[in-house]
Amino acid sequence: MGIGASIFLIAVGLVLALAVSADVSGIDINTIGWILVVVGVIGLAMTALIFAPRRRRVVRDDAAVVEERRVYDGRDTL
Repeated sequence: MGIGASIFLIAVGLVLALAVSADVSGIDINTIGWILVVVGVIGLAMTALIFAPRRRRVVRDDAAVVEERRVYDGRDTL
């Protein structure tokens, strides 16, 4: 789950939990909203902590590139 999907779940969950006062038989809209908020927060934490790139590779300044040129004179020497 990405950051966008997590924020979307949090937003929809908060709207259902705090702003909707509809009554549906057998379903509590407020509870479903809070469940979506919790799932969104867990998804956001997992995206930030686990799936984020760990540490980027650092190129040191003192690492020099060495180019080696070999010149062959045409003789086969072993």
